[in-house]
Amino acid sequence: MTTYSIFLSKTAVAQLDLLDSRQKNRIKAGLKELEDDPFRRRSGADIKKLISHDEPPLFRLRTGEYRAIYFVVNHDVRVTEIIHRSRGYKWLE
Repeated sequence: MTTYSIFLSKTAVAQLDLLDSRQKNRIKAGLKELEDDPFRRRSGADIKKLISHDEPPLFRLRTGEYRAIYFVVNHDVRVTEIIHRSRGYKWLE
C-alpha cells in the first residue's frame, strides 16, 4: 500500500497558525488521514474533487468549518490553503 507525504505551503501554514489549538488539531488529524489515500472519501476524510481547469486537479478536505485545498503529485499531497467555509470557492474562478 502506498503512503503519501503531506506538505503545506507557506500560506497554509500561516492560515493554520491563526486557528485555535482545538481547530488546529482537528485539521491536522484530517490531513494525517490523507497519508493513506487522498482521493477516497471515508470516515474522518470528507474528500471532494473540485471542478476546476487546474492540472493537476484540486481536491478539498472538509474538517468542520474549514476546508483544506490540495493537489496530488506522485506520492506527495500539497496543501495550498486552509480556508473557512464562509469564504467559499469563488477564488477558483
